[in-house]
Amino acid sequence: MNKTFYLETGSADPAYNLAFEEFVQTHRRDGDYLILWQNQNAVIIGRNQNAREEINATFVKEHGIKVIRRNTGGGAVYHDLGNLNYSFITDAGDIAQRSAQAFTAPVVGALRALGLDAEASGRNDILISGRKVSGTAQHIIRGRILHHGTLLFESNPDMIAGALNPDPEKFISKSVKSVRSRVGNIRAFLPADMSLQGFWDYLKGALAADGILPASLSAEELAQVERLKAEKYDTWDWNFGLSPKFQRAVRNRYAGGSIEIQLSVADGNIRAIRILGDFLGLTGVEPLVAALTDCPYREDAVAAVLDTFNLPEMLGSIEKHEFLETLFA
Repeated sequence: MNKTFYLETGSADPAYNLAFEEFVQTHRRDGDYLILWQNQNAVIIGRNQNAREEINATFVKEHGIKVIRRNTGGGAVYHDLGNLNYSFITDAGDIAQRSAQAFTAPVVGALRALGLDAEASGRNDILISGRKVSGTAQHIIRGRILHHGTLLFESNPDMIAGALNPDPEKFISKSVKSVRSRVGNIRAFLPADMSLQGFWDYLKGALAADGILPASLSAEELAQVERLKAEKYDTWDWNFGLSPKFQRAVRNRYAGGSIEIQLSVADGNIRAIRILGDFLGLTGVEPLVAALTDCPYREDAVAAVLDTFNLPEMLGSIEKHEFLETLFA
């Protein structure tokens, strides 16, 4: 029987944890691995998603929520310290035998053993009494498969709803949209209460039926994780620049009049932009439009462009922060 190597990341930084997970998948080439880990407040978006289309940008900014892109596909999920994440890493082997259901089965079994009415649903969800408590995704790199999932144990439902609540009418794109489901917390369904740490300890054994072998990464390996974090998961290019092409139109009204901004973004850069409204500018906006074309769709980059213009001449009483709010809200 094969035993499972067990790892913990020792961190709640989502960028670090995703780098840790990727490093294990790409560098630990032999054996089966289980990682249990948690993130501080974060929205983790799927590899093929438009980051801005999945989040309530204002809410995310106000609450200091990180937005990080993962390697796997699927939809956006909210993480906090009331959520426990698990990762299985093993040889891909016969892909037909490595379906998502093959990996969710032991998780469903572990939940059922606690007296919960758990079931796999659709391609990659786990439900308890009809409420979604887990979403999963997987990815293969050079013959090694990663399957990971969330387990909502006692997450803040208001934060989940607030962070993952964009206005769908503001975007027209070909990105992979998240499908929102009614979510629930595992702890609320338990017939006998259990702390999150107790649940963690229980899963460690339940998800490795043939036995656990505690493992760790060397200092040199951890340095490589830090490097991957800095060069990939901490970068704007990865988290936002990879967003698929999209279009958006936003109209706001301020004391200085209304302003509507229509734009097209591809590869993280503004490819086309129109600035409309009833603001009382003295000159045309064409020079500003030209300067913003091919500018990174990033607030600091756009702000730097705005600083090179006499905005009252162009936008009347529409202020810089109002322009940015409309463009990025």
